[in-house]
Order: sequence, then structure tokens, then C-alpha cells
Amino acid sequence: MRMTTASTCCYCGVGCGVLIEHDGERILDVAGDPSHPANLGKLCSKGSTLHLTGDLGARALYPELRLGKGLARGRTDWASALEHAASVFAETIREHGPDSVAFYVSGQLLTEDYYAFNKLARALVGTNNLDSNSRLCMSSAVVGYKRSLGADAPPCSYEDIEQADCLLIAGSNMAYAHPVLFRRLEEAKAKRPEMTIIVVDPRRTDTSELADLHLPILPGTDVALFHGLLHILMWEGWIDRRFIDAHTEGFDALKSLVRDYTPAMVADLCGISVDDLQTCARLIGSAPAFLSLWCMGLNQSTAGSAKNSALINLHLATGQIGKPGAGPFSLTGQPNAMGGRETGSLSNLLPGHRDAANAEHRAEVAAYWGVEQLPEQPGLPAIGLFEAVRAGKIKALWIACTNPAQSLPDQQKVHEALATCPFVVVQEAFFTTETCRHADLLLPAASWGEKEGTVTNSERRISHVRRAVPAPGEARADWAITCDFARRLERHLRPGAPSLFAFESAEALFEEYKPLTAARDLDYSGLSYALIDTLGPQQWPFPPGSELGTARLYGDGVFPTANGRARFVAEHYQAPKEKREARYPLTLNTGRLRDQWHGMSRTGTAARLFGHVEEALLCMNAEDMRRRRLLDGQLVKMKSRRGSLILPVQKDDSLRAGQAFLPMHWGDRFLKGLGSNVLTLASVDPLSKQPELKHAGIEVERVELPWQFFALVEGDVQRRFEALRPLFETFDYASFSLGGRERSALLIRGARDAAPTAVELDAIDHLLGLDEGPVLAYDDPRRAVGKRVRIEDGRIVALRLAGETAARQWLRGLWESGSADAELRRWLLAPLSAPPGNAKIGTDRTLCNCLNVSQSAICAGIERGLDLTGLKQELGCGTSCGSCVPELKRLLAHQPERALL
Repeated sequence: MRMTTASTCCYCGVGCGVLIEHDGERILDVAGDPSHPANLGKLCSKGSTLHLTGDLGARALYPELRLGKGLARGRTDWASALEHAASVFAETIREHGPDSVAFYVSGQLLTEDYYAFNKLARALVGTNNLDSNSRLCMSSAVVGYKRSLGADAPPCSYEDIEQADCLLIAGSNMAYAHPVLFRRLEEAKAKRPEMTIIVVDPRRTDTSELADLHLPILPGTDVALFHGLLHILMWEGWIDRRFIDAHTEGFDALKSLVRDYTPAMVADLCGISVDDLQTCARLIGSAPAFLSLWCMGLNQSTAGSAKNSALINLHLATGQIGKPGAGPFSLTGQPNAMGGRETGSLSNLLPGHRDAANAEHRAEVAAYWGVEQLPEQPGLPAIGLFEAVRAGKIKALWIACTNPAQSLPDQQKVHEALATCPFVVVQEAFFTTETCRHADLLLPAASWGEKEGTVTNSERRISHVRRAVPAPGEARADWAITCDFARRLERHLRPGAPSLFAFESAEALFEEYKPLTAARDLDYSGLSYALIDTLGPQQWPFPPGSELGTARLYGDGVFPTANGRARFVAEHYQAPKEKREARYPLTLNTGRLRDQWHGMSRTGTAARLFGHVEEALLCMNAEDMRRRRLLDGQLVKMKSRRGSLILPVQKDDSLRAGQAFLPMHWGDRFLKGLGSNVLTLASVDPLSKQPELKHAGIEVERVELPWQFFALVEGDVQRRFEALRPLFETFDYASFSLGGRERSALLIRGARDAAPTAVELDAIDHLLGLDEGPVLAYDDPRRAVGKRVRIEDGRIVALRLAGETAARQWLRGLWESGSADAELRRWLLAPLSAPPGNAKIGTDRTLCNCLNVSQSAICAGIERGLDLTGLKQELGCGTSCGSCVPELKRLLAHQPERALL
């Protein structure tokens, strides 16, 4: 029997409501929840394919324990696993002190999970060494809000997107990173064409195509831009002096500072025209309602806090805050990064937006928990935490629901740290992550659709996450794992004392936690699971007696500072840490793709989500490629001061000369060489401690790797992937992905300077199922060329091309077509890119992942005369999440050119 359970999406911070269709055991389908105010029934390409992800072949199903470095992990039971962990942690704490252990958690945890970890670290262990991967994405926004407005509280609502007259998007490809919100913006712009949209981004992205004004500033110059805008706003009299005098402080110091940021100087520094700078200031200064949205382009920087405050300065100077359609609005990266901030899950915070360095705050929380005191010693933020692990200062590390062996910068050092740490616990739903390789104890966690709790999205809206199906194997909810471990650790550290972790449900944790928000800026002590179920998801503040949550903050001009005034922050522009120089003349930016999420532990299990972009590609400006004599698809070596990476290069007209772009998603599992973050630097913002992941100096050069490899195999994809991946360590280049719209297959690309041994190739063939059975084979030992094609039931199910791969595209296209008739079979092993008369057979991109529509089908529709409306009606593309619409428009725009050829 099919049932439906309302829950939320597990990806970005939009916090979309989803309806999970299931039979009580398996998730069968998903749909957007039309009653959820965050998305009103819409889902993006990732959300709409949630039911296709989470392949059981990639799931951690049972606890596994390694009894010594270098040994393999073996299956164990939960009691033995957690007793062992408690014993090791207790012994480490007794011998080296509480700060010799640490916890590194995730913005994908639920609020109840976060709270359990906070209480474990602070109240039981006695350490502030608890940090979250939100440090990598949102900590600069935290600092920006706190020091400018007094509290870490985004003051806006999603409905402000529709109500804004001028909307500035800075450092965010919103069309890819927050697609559902971008659809709202597109619809608002269509209804009100007079709305003006400004996009500040070094790249020309799908987001910037909607803009009335695109400012392609040079990377890292945001502070100078915002100061330059304020200079013009003051000069033209477009500031709100009445608001400034009544509700702010520090304006005179800022006024003095920005006087030096003249239009000519700022335009030159930012690499834009004076006219565009002045136009931007005019659009902001003349707008009745001005809203700004930003994300990682501002936050992931050594000047991230300064960028946040400089942007907030514009709102305070113009009085554009606390009213419909106005305010500074940080878009959260992860589904519950806000919940982590609320519960104090950064090393410098405590529950209820309290500060760990504040003695009064520590005393309040200690009294509530019934412990004598909380630790005074500052905790280590993410980068410092892993540096301490590498230095041997942290000897036991607990990692939950995150993959630092892919996501942290300077990956060489991160892997060294994890390899040398005496005891690493990884609490994770997917055993396939790069971090799991380093786990001495692997604890299987429940995942999306399998657990209950709450999350807070970017607009401060709390949703009830409901469980639809049981977790597979012996996987358990994160809060339950944490509390079980804590009770066992208590027997070592607090023998005989009443347990601090006697929780029987996620709801019990929520009920204990919420009073810690009472009378605070984020007060949601009036909420409960039952109330959310009755009223729907609610925005905080929601104190007792509330009937609805609070849509926007600071409407009365009173801010949660000591004197009730917001603060202007005056800081000069500081150049990024790595400037362009002769050895590293290119600036590398990293960012998201449309259909992938973080390190691909979940999205990497769905073949459809590779259909738009199948492999990691370095994008470069055409002029930079010409100077280096590079062609599309050639392999290049990227080098930074920290490491190097080999991958294909691709021309990208969205980039200015001197800049390059690399997707952030590929780690060492999908791309040999430790992935994208082997190149990025670990320098951090001095206040937020957030690393500069989006700005690194690199050089690029062509590499000659004459021996090429390509393989495709369908069936039991995750098991084959796990078995095959280690065999490619001897390759100079190796890339892995999934493919296929109807059937899923593992795809492998590789290259070497010389051919592998016959033994190495035989091992690969065995795992591909190409060593026996109905296999067509051809070998030319003299040229080190070999081909294998396996045919079952009249179609290709596996193939391998070694030495040269000219036939790769048409053979793969033949696999996708699902047939290999007798006429074609005689060409399968021929050294041709395609057989005579079959040149059109080849691979095909998926442009619309939601409805699984290929680019060839769309182009065929355009050639038949379909316009955008016709494509939507006939093929369905663009009717679900809409992320493919910008690309559909580009194809339609180029159609007249094709007709003339």
C-alpha cells in the first residue's frame, strides 16, 4: 500500500517541503509539498530525484571496528562498538585532558542531533572542541549579522523576494545553489518587469542572465565595491539620515573611510566601468525597497566578515531593513546550518545564540544542564581543529554526517591528519565517503526519510522532519547514537551520577533544548512538534502565546545590541591572500553545479544527476587556453602552492581572462588526486575563521598521457565502484561517474604515460565482468591496444577500450540505445569513431533532470518549430524545477544561426 509522509528536503538551506511516497519499507517517489511555505510545491532537480538516491550499495549498514592502524575494519555490534569508543575517549581524556578530543559535525544534522552533541562536548567531556562544517560556509555571515545588527538573525523572509523593488545578488549563482528561490525571483520579475536585479559575480552565470545589471568584479574585491557604492550614495544624497541618526551608531567613522573610495578608484580596482558602478548605486538609492542576497562568494574568504558587514552597511545607510522587500538576507548553504547556529554548534558558540567566551552565558547553560561549569578554554574551529589533529594534540576525533576528507581546503594535510590520528570515529550514512576510509570505528547513521526531528531554513522557519521508512540494516538516528555513546561515557567520567542523556525520542531533546531560546533573540520556546503539525512550519521568534511566527525583524528599528542601535562597521578593503603572480597567474574559483550536492555522497548514487555535467572539468577563458595552446577536452595539470590535479579542460565564455572555475563536488573517490580541494588554501578570515575556498592562485599546463582508457559497466554499480577504484591509483588521471537515463552504469575514464601490465588490466577486466562469457575481444599487444564488449540479450552491458578510445562515444551511445544488432556488431571492435552510416550515434546530455529530457530531444523539438511554451507542453522540460529554462532559452536563441548553416 502506498502512503505519503510530509517531510523536508535534505539538501540546501531553502528548506523545501517534500511529500515522500513509500510503502512503509521503501521510498518510491517524491513530490513538492504545496502546503509548505518555503517552496509551495516546487522542487529542484536534486530534490525531485531524492527517491533515486541513497543506493543501498553505498550505505553503511552495520558498525565496523578497526583494532589497529593498517588493519581492515570488521563488523561488530552496537554495544561493543560504543563501549570501545567510550573506553578510548575516557582513557584519552584522563591521560591528556578534555581538549585532547574533538567533535566535527554537520549542517545536515537535525537540530536535536546538534543539541545532543553540544551537551556531550560541553557538559560531559568539558571541551569546546565542537565545530561544524557550517564553519566552511556560514560563519562569516554569523559574524556579519552579530557585529552589525547584534544577533545572528537573518531579518528577511522569502516573500521579500517578490516584494523587493531592487534586488542585489552577490557571490551566489542562485540559479544553481538555491533553484527554488530563483524560480520565485524569475516569476516576480516576469510579473513586475520594473523590478531591477543586480548580480555581482566574477562569472556570467545563469543567475546573471536574469539581471538588469551584471557586475563581473575581479574576485575578492567585494568590500571595495560596497564602499564605492556607499560613497556614491552619500554623494548623491541617497541615504536615510533620519534612520541613521535614530537607529545606528558608527556612521561618521565609516563616512570618513569610504570618502577615499572614489568611483574611478573602485571601478579600476574591481575591473568594472564607472558607469556601471554609478548605475548600481542609482538603482539601490532610488529603490523604495532594496533587498540583498548572498552566499559563498562573500563568505568563503579571508575577508568574509568584512564583506558581510560592508554589504549590511548599505542597508543601514539607506534605512532598507525591517520592512517588506528590504534587508540583508544571507542564503544558507545546508539544510540545517541555521539549526546548528541556534544550538551553539560552532566552537565559539553555546545554545540559544550564546557565546562560549561569555562567562554569564556559560553559567546560564551550566545551571540549566545541572553541571558545575562549562569549559572556558576556547574551542578550535574547523581549520585549526584539523591542524591540531595533524600535530598530535587531538588524539580522538568524532566526525558526524560530514566529509572533511573532501570538503576542507589543502587536502594533503587533512588526509595526513586523519591518517595519523590515533582514534577516528565516523558516524555516517554512506560508507563510500573519503573520510570513511580513515575511520577506526564506522557507525551507520539513518539518512533522509528515515529519521525525525526539526530543521531551520534560511528564513528562520522551523519544519518538522518526519520519518517515512525504517533505516536499513542496523543504522540508527544520529541523536540516538550520540546519546547512547554519552551514557556509556558517563559511566567512566561521572560514575553513579544521574544521566544527562536519558532521552527516549528526538522530541524529548527538542523539548529540553527550546527553553534555552526563551527570552533570547531566537526565542521559539512556544513551539512544539504538535504545534508545527497544526500550524505548519513557523519562523522564529515564536515565544509562548504566539499564533504565527515572525516574518521579518527590526521593523521597530530596535536591534539586539546593548543600546538598541545597529552598528556601522568601517574596515578597509584587503586584497585576497593569493595575488596573481608569474608562477600562478590564474585565479581559481570553485563552486556548485546544478545537479550535484557537496561531496556527492548522496547525489553520486543517482545516474540521472550526472546527465548534465558528467565529469570534473576545469573551465578557462578562451584567451588563456590559446596562450597555453590548449584545446577543449585535453588533459591538463593544475598546480597551486599546495598540490596538483590532472583533469580535462573546457573553454568557458562566462569567465574573464585570468580566471578559472572548477566544481567543488569532486573528491578523491570520483577523481584521482584528492579532488578539487587539493588546490585550495586554508587561510581563514580572522574573525569568522572561515577559509578562503573560492580564491587560489594556479597555473595550468598541458600533459601528454598517450595511453587512454574508457570503461562502462551496468549492474551492481556501487559494489563495482568500490572494488575498481583502488586499481586506478597507478593511473596519472582517473575519473569516475555514473551514466544512463534508463539504466545506470559506472563510467571510468583514465590515462597514463604508459600501458599498465597485463596483470593490472586483467584485474580490471575481471571486476568489469569482461574476462569470460559472451565477450567480444580484440588485442594488439604491439600498440598496447585492447577492446572488450560484453553483449547479453542483444545489447551491450559492459565495454572497455584500452590504449585508444576513438570509439568511446558511439559505443556508449549504442549502449544507451539498448540494442546492438548483427549489422552493427561487426563494427564494435573496429578502430573507428563510428561505423559508416552511424555517425549520429553518440552520447547525449540530459538537460532536464526532473523529467529526464535529453538535449537531442529538445533540439529536435526546436527544429520542428517549438518555442519555449511548446517545449514545456510537449516534452515537459522546464515545468518542474525550471533549472533547465536558461539553457532552453540559449538553445532557442541559437536556432536561427543553425537554420542559416
